[in-house]
Amino acid sequence: MPLREACGVLGIASKSPILNLLQVGLRALQHRGQESAGITIFDKEHITQKGMGLVSEVLDDFGEEFTKGTIGIGHVRYSTAGGSSVKNAQPMTVSSATGELSIGHNGNISNQELLREEKENSGWAFMSDTDSEIIVRMIANYLSKNHTIAKSIQLAMEEMIGSYSIVLLHNDEVYAFRDPLGIKPLCIGQIKDGYVVASESSAIEIMGGNVIRDVEPGEILSLSPEKIISHSTTNTDNKAFCMFEYVYFARPDAKIDGVLTYSVRHQIGKKLWDEAPLDADIVVPVPDSGIACALGFSEASNIPYREGLIKNRYVHRSFIQPVNEQRKATISEKLNPIKEIVEGKKVVLVDDSIVRGNTSKRIVQSVRKAGAKEVHIRVGCPPIISPCFLGIDMPSRDEFIAPNRTTEEITKEIGADSVEYVTIGGLVESIGKDEHDLCLGCITEKYPLPIEGERQRGQATLEEFEI
Repeated sequence: MPLREACGVLGIASKSPILNLLQVGLRALQHRGQESAGITIFDKEHITQKGMGLVSEVLDDFGEEFTKGTIGIGHVRYSTAGGSSVKNAQPMTVSSATGELSIGHNGNISNQELLREEKENSGWAFMSDTDSEIIVRMIANYLSKNHTIAKSIQLAMEEMIGSYSIVLLHNDEVYAFRDPLGIKPLCIGQIKDGYVVASESSAIEIMGGNVIRDVEPGEILSLSPEKIISHSTTNTDNKAFCMFEYVYFARPDAKIDGVLTYSVRHQIGKKLWDEAPLDADIVVPVPDSGIACALGFSEASNIPYREGLIKNRYVHRSFIQPVNEQRKATISEKLNPIKEIVEGKKVVLVDDSIVRGNTSKRIVQSVRKAGAKEVHIRVGCPPIISPCFLGIDMPSRDEFIAPNRTTEEITKEIGADSVEYVTIGGLVESIGKDEHDLCLGCITEKYPLPIEGERQRGQATLEEFEI
């Protein structure tokens, strides 16, 4: 499923050294970004180690100065705004009137071009291509006007339109804040000697902590080793939790705004059987994100579940490859069918989503080559027809397989015997939230925020409202 999530963020305030915890937490968030990784720790000053690659590659050899710090933040990234370059790796540090500021950002500021032009016309200079630098420099600017850090964050939030879950290190203080619609996930927890904030609850649990709650949409928090303080919350009746967190991005053991993603995916599988039943011999998941969905489909249908595709876990996700030929080669290397399981069988392949169709097409070909009698596909996400402008680096509309195609045409293109998607209503019911509390822009073309430039290009239908 060739989509790229923006990032994973982590912040820790403890009485004990945190280097190991930062490494553990970021490894737990590695699925959210495999392009670059980094940490910033406070030890009399902000010290940073970051680079291109996985956490295990970038954060494996530290100087002694990193071993003593008890306050810090971490980040894993795949680029959305800003190119694939070490200069755009995070955390990113700037100086302010009251000391150093380091930022880790998950999301995308949709009015970033307007903000960048406005600030550059006022004499600001930027060192990177990222919207994250715009955010941290706006906060630094408000600090120079004698506002508190919490007020400076609030004023910067008032200028930003888009999605963001952010950890901010201000000298030796950790701050965390989330966009008023709650598009990107963020939660807080308690560890042995302090407190932690992370993109997903499972990261906190793997660090040995206890999850306290989600950061409220629009909320600004500060963390110290002794307590968490909520400074303010931008109140709005509108919410827009990203549905793709539940379908694909978040770990299955993560709770996103109170909902366990495994349960959602399992329920989607049951809903797929209700909406698109068929005669088949075995149900095979496309690992890993299709597993819970396939189990739900199997249980609802009484069709046996079999692991008929084996994944090579030492190959990067196909979406991380920048060139289409590389992605196709990675797909072939990553999944291998077990001939003894699929041969002579009517196979139902259950996947989380289909975007370009490259992955699905090659999987169908390989399963047929292994001797499957029929190959059907059931998809746990409705057809993706429009790009995401709020933090998921999707391909362009021209690369999508679904727009202006019927399911019959998609079936023919992929080479399957049938392809059926869960309906939007089935997806919403499986998530268990009100449709108006979800961002469904990529499957409905209706976005919860104005998207910069899209009206002029005619690429989106926008539902605008004041936050």
